[in-house]
Amino acid sequence: MDLYEYQAKELFATHGVTTQVGKVVNTPADAQKAAAEFNCAVVVKAQVKTGGRGKAGGVKLANNPSEALEKATNILGLDIKGHIVKKVLITPAEDIKEEYYVSFLLDRTNRTFLSMASVAGGMDIEEVAAKTPEKLAMIKIDPLTGVDSTKALEISVAAGIPQEVQKDVAVLIEKMWKLFVATDATLVEVNPLVRTNDDRIVALDGKVTLDENANFRHAENENFVDTANVDPLETAAKAKDLNYVKLEGSVGIIGNGAGLVMSTLDVVAYAGEKFGGVKPANFLDIGGGASAQVMADGLGIILSDPSVKSVFVNVFGGITACDAVANGIVQAIEILKSGSNYVQRPIVVRLDGNNAQEGLRILREAKPDNVEIVDTMDDAAARAAQLAAGVK
Repeated sequence: MDLYEYQAKELFATHGVTTQVGKVVNTPADAQKAAAEFNCAVVVKAQVKTGGRGKAGGVKLANNPSEALEKATNILGLDIKGHIVKKVLITPAEDIKEEYYVSFLLDRTNRTFLSMASVAGGMDIEEVAAKTPEKLAMIKIDPLTGVDSTKALEISVAAGIPQEVQKDVAVLIEKMWKLFVATDATLVEVNPLVRTNDDRIVALDGKVTLDENANFRHAENENFVDTANVDPLETAAKAKDLNYVKLEGSVGIIGNGAGLVMSTLDVVAYAGEKFGGVKPANFLDIGGGASAQVMADGLGIILSDPSVKSVFVNVFGGITACDAVANGIVQAIEILKSGSNYVQRPIVVRLDGNNAQEGLRILREAKPDNVEIVDTMDDAAARAAQLAAGVK
């Protein structure tokens, strides 16, 4: 789960990392009010979960409340790499002497943790790595020993931080590591980490990614969920513990296993090219337990999407046999039909694998409403795309 800058800074403050929390607003008038309360020059910063805000015009200095109003007006609604700015962070402007870069991240390739640090902060770290690699220190972190004051100072020195503030930066680096561990983060990044003209070390920006698999240990993470920018169908699916992602097409997809569902998306998109560019409407992996209720929940979410014109249920029986899946489909449709919001759509079913023949027999005998059985994955995808295009 990626956090907004203001959320990352809230975590920083909680864990003793010197930063600016500022004020988050969603209207130009509130930006003006916040600037007046700070009574100094402020920075108006777009709050989006992507980099490159400054280059895109999403970070502006305002010398007074009137300028804050103007800058916020220009930034709110701005499209930054496909992210629409809906709120801005107002912080006092700092008197900056130097800018550094420090981060901790999960190094999946080498199965360890990694610290990246550089005296050249304030720009894309990829640019630093490409043009001046000698300025980027990359130090492996032993997960058993972590980062103590000695290791933090090693990182600070390796990054080329000026000697006058090496120890101060090391203190902040050690606190960053403690935050990284305490929150089960996969990324904690500060860019820029600034040295002010009076030699204070301040995390002027922050990026944090939390491991959602560890949410059971962190009930407080619920406060970071960005419901305003999450599709309501995804929210409803999450409430039912469904692995669902909304897409832009018109063929609803249900499968068991992420790999199979990903393949199904590709096959449907390819088949849809023959019918005016029909595409998948979602990713939905019901996993290994395709019970009637799970199937009903999945179908219910998909059928509540007005853009869905047909549904493709693509299941390869393994631990869960196809006869159980077939019974789930039959019962799921009955469950949905008993509700007041049931929307009928053509459903194409392809079953293969464990007990496939029995599953097919169950479907043929039950004859559930609007269900078509197709033998192969390619043919089923083509039929679902055809139905979504309105071709009978």
